Amino acid sequence: MASGGAGSSLIEGAIGRWQDTSTMTMLLLTSTFILVLGAVFRKIIGGGEKSDVSLPPRIPSSIPFLGKAIEFQENPIDFLEKAYKKYGSVFSFTMVGQTFTYLIGPVSSAVLFNSKNDQLNAEEVYGRLTTPVFGKGVAYDVPNAKFLEQKKILKIGLNVAQFRKHIGLVQEEALDYLKRWKNNSGQENLFVAMSELIISTASRCLHGKEIRSKLDERVAQLYMDLDGGFNHLAWLFPSWIPFPSFRKRDKAHLEVKKIFYKAIQERRDSEDPDDDMLQTLLTTTYKNGTLLTDDEVAGMCIGLLLAGQHTSSTTSSWLGFYLAKNKDIQDRCYQEQLEVCGDDIDDPLTYDQVKEMSLLDRCLKETLRLRPPIMTMMRMAKVPMTVQGYTIPPGHQVCVSPTVNQRIEDQWMPEPMTFNPDRFIDESASNSDKFSYVPFGAGRHRCIGENFAYVQIKTIMSVLIRKYELSLVDDYFPSINYKTMIHTPFKPIIAYKLRK
Repeated sequence: MASGGAGSSLIEGAIGRWQDTSTMTMLLLTSTFILVLGAVFRKIIGGGEKSDVSLPPRIPSSIPFLGKAIEFQENPIDFLEKAYKKYGSVFSFTMVGQTFTYLIGPVSSAVLFNSKNDQLNAEEVYGRLTTPVFGKGVAYDVPNAKFLEQKKILKIGLNVAQFRKHIGLVQEEALDYLKRWKNNSGQENLFVAMSELIISTASRCLHGKEIRSKLDERVAQLYMDLDGGFNHLAWLFPSWIPFPSFRKRDKAHLEVKKIFYKAIQERRDSEDPDDDMLQTLLTTTYKNGTLLTDDEVAGMCIGLLLAGQHTSSTTSSWLGFYLAKNKDIQDRCYQEQLEVCGDDIDDPLTYDQVKEMSLLDRCLKETLRLRPPIMTMMRMAKVPMTVQGYTIPPGHQVCVSPTVNQRIEDQWMPEPMTFNPDRFIDESASNSDKFSYVPFGAGRHRCIGENFAYVQIKTIMSVLIRKYELSLVDDYFPSINYKTMIHTPFKPIIAYKLRK
């Protein structure tokens, strides 16, 4: 971003919009009426679940069609944990006319993570969220086979050789950004800072210099408007309804695509192109030998930036607060930094040094355990699925909650709610169940950006920890903002002091 104040105001404005709940409550009530009509029609024509199968226990609700939506929205983690204790590892409930079946714990969760797309479908759940933002022809807007090909192309550009180049770029962006914290001590909105750093570093590493050079206040606002398309409205309603956030999203999509088209053409005209992700997208072919179109390249570039922006900025923010709260662990991390990197913050970091930061790595894992940014992973059941003796009928939205799985008492002893990165010193001893720790998904559904996220966040935090000592403001540790689709920290103001 060109200036800290302008960039901060943009993101703070976006955060304010995410925390506005009055619109959501009104729309939940409105959607109830709409969905009542559809549900009545289905009943008339004979729809509904068969009674000759053993369905999962259903949580009752006194509110038709709206169901448990309001209660779930208030505190979804508390809601799911209470349901788990009462109903077991598989249960269903209604929200806004749809049936959600949650699979809690590693055994039940295996059904989702081991499923094929024709059994539990992702496009029907996520397509309405991602397609208006990324564009048509990519991600969940294409048949699953083509989407898998696109993911393989992205994996080509997400390799260790590229990560070695990324370290220096991320370090440079982080050092430049922290110059905005001009005083030797003060307070900052850590989530705003991390959001800006994640955007700038991801664009620098994954988009190439042509696109990163255009990342000014105007483009930042376009990204914010695009990002505003990831909201509850997009999940509940068709994309053509003229909600203000939808109109901003669609306008921003066209403008960002134009910027990317120009950058793509500049790269095609270059006689000495960089060896980076953009070049990978422009030169790698599908199985049938065809290259990606400019529209597909642009859509995948948008997806690369925005798909990980929320998750990484949220995770790095929570990590900063856990270190601020646990000063002994922060001191250990600082000593590790000195041992691995030396005391000159301007010395270039290397990939091997970042890999050596084992304590910081464990702190990141523990942060992802306690505060995974994505609370629920969902699929639409297309065929009957059997789990723990129950049959989940087609039409149910089948869900796994990493947050709940990663704090089950008998899976994460001792003290599952305590921030203890040393539990990951011996991961096999701390947890041997395959699907107990799933912040990035698992199996064929595992996130392809996991390794880049670790490189990016660890490099940013390395710079931050070596330069500043972090503290809580008046001992306030942020609560979770459950009103956003990504569980961000609420009122994320942190104190910092320049290290001597």
